[in-house]
Amino acid sequence: MENKPASLILQNVSYSFKNAFCVKDFSLEVKSGSFTTLLGPSGCGKTTILRLISGFLTPDSGAVLIDGIDQKGISPEKRKTGMVFQDYALFPHMSVEQNLLYGLNIKNKKAGQENHEKILKAARSLDILPLLKRYPHELSGGQQQRVALGRVLVTEPKIILMDEPLSALDSKLRESVREELKEIQNTLGITTVYVTHDQEEALSLSDNIAVIKDGALVQKGKPEDIYFNPVSRYVAEAAGRVNAFNLGGKEILVRPEWFKVIEDGEKKAADEKVISGTVLSSSFLGDRIRWRLRSDDNEKTVFSADFSVGEVSFRPGQKVNLLIVKSIQSIKAF
Repeated sequence: MENKPASLILQNVSYSFKNAFCVKDFSLEVKSGSFTTLLGPSGCGKTTILRLISGFLTPDSGAVLIDGIDQKGISPEKRKTGMVFQDYALFPHMSVEQNLLYGLNIKNKKAGQENHEKILKAARSLDILPLLKRYPHELSGGQQQRVALGRVLVTEPKIILMDEPLSALDSKLRESVREELKEIQNTLGITTVYVTHDQEEALSLSDNIAVIKDGALVQKGKPEDIYFNPVSRYVAEAAGRVNAFNLGGKEILVRPEWFKVIEDGEKKAADEKVISGTVLSSSFLGDRIRWRLRSDDNEKTVFSADFSVGEVSFRPGQKVNLLIVKSIQSIKAF
């Protein structure tokens, strides 16, 4: 809040548990004031990396630098980082006001008026001022999430660390809270490192995404780079659904929205690729319909194609020709 947001650098950080690497030779630079997401499946090392940044775990090797200062030997409470947990970790017997005051009172209980002013400022910025006298069970999931964020903000961290903070919310609430979270981060300009396995969260929230596999950094880039130009099939699948086809001895990846229906006999350019298939089923997804098809090649690959509602209407068993309008080609599987 008052502090200038910090830069963060992890230099060749490794951490092992019971002789097995959880994080291996991991390097990452997070610019001051930016929102960086660590994306990957459960067990890939994302939360371990957060705990190495916060100081709850100590690297076996490498360095964690905040504003260029090596954090080796610096305890968690002195690192100017704040953690927002998956389950919010609010005290159920305390009001919102008491939850917000908790960390401040640990640091300096005598600063009563100053602490009170800090929580009022955080409550205003998060639009929870009318909720100060309520208890966690009286709040919605989104309100609880803002209180958890406020409890971190009042301690004036330079870096906020978030460990899948929206995973407990239903899909509709998760979307609205996600939008609120991005607006808050943009307003405050605080450096944020966010952990998720959710592709949509990562793409919509982030300035940069770091894709993690087995404790190692596979690719870092802007959301559009990760989505459109992944370095491997693993990264492509981490960022969204893909279909794999073997065409001309090469594997290409096609996202469901990268198809166009063409009629039999319709002319196409020499370098354009067409997949012929048989419709299996459909799923209505609100703004689009996802069709499942089986390709008519020898491999009989089952794949999905997305079209806007009303754009096409297929019948199960119908033969269709789909032009691939964009694809990801010649990349590694891992």
